[in-house]
Amino acid sequence: MGRVNVWLKRSYVITSSLIAIISTLLLGLTVFSHGALHKDEEIEEMLTGLHGMYAVSLIPLLLSIIGLYGVCKQKKWALIVFAVGFIVGILFLTFCGIQALVELPEMAEHVETKFQSYVPLSDANDRISNAINEFQTQYQCCGLGQGYRDWGQQFPNSCLCTEESTSPCELAPWSGSLTLRGTVKPIRIYKESCLPHLIAYHAVAMNYLLGMALGIALLWLLPVVLCILILCRLNQKEKTQTVVYSPEAMSGNYITLLDAADTT
Repeated sequence: MGRVNVWLKRSYVITSSLIAIISTLLLGLTVFSHGALHKDEEIEEMLTGLHGMYAVSLIPLLLSIIGLYGVCKQKKWALIVFAVGFIVGILFLTFCGIQALVELPEMAEHVETKFQSYVPLSDANDRISNAINEFQTQYQCCGLGQGYRDWGQQFPNSCLCTEESTSPCELAPWSGSLTLRGTVKPIRIYKESCLPHLIAYHAVAMNYLLGMALGIALLWLLPVVLCILILCRLNQKEKTQTVVYSPEAMSGNYITLLDAADTT
């Protein structure tokens, strides 16, 4: 079994420890998010994402611990488990990234179908209505595909144009069923709907997720390369000094360089 270069070993320990720390923080964030959302009405739709976050945080943490044990104790099986586990993880992230890129053009249709299921927005739950209100205020838009009509018979104040508004506004057509807190005067509301902004927002979020997946894959790749180098070094046999028999050594053929009596 060969000796491992000290800098190679330190580099592997540092990168593996960094992955373990990041995985621990991500695991804590996942547990906190799960606890905060466990009473949400749509928790069933979020379970798949939460389970994925548990896997992405817990599995690398366990593999990092096994890898650190392997390099400290020079256990080949532990290093092999570390390398194989992270290679499988890198391939999985690569597959997910390619699949997300393929399905990216279909995301607009999925987002539109999802949000149209909340119409009329006035009947949506508080979490959805509050989120859409905040989105309308931020992007200066109103409603989804059909503007203020998506709110039913009463739209919120977030649809109203203000003096500082930069988005185009229009005069809301009056009808007996359209009211705003009992007001009967002309109302100016945002002309643009929020659906294009929602689609663009989700596209940006998807790009961020793909970037994070690529960054995680590159971060995982470095310790895998170091681990393979360590395994190759451990598999090398150390060269031992060959002992050659010499008859002169047994015959006592030595020369005294300096007599001890001459030095006194």
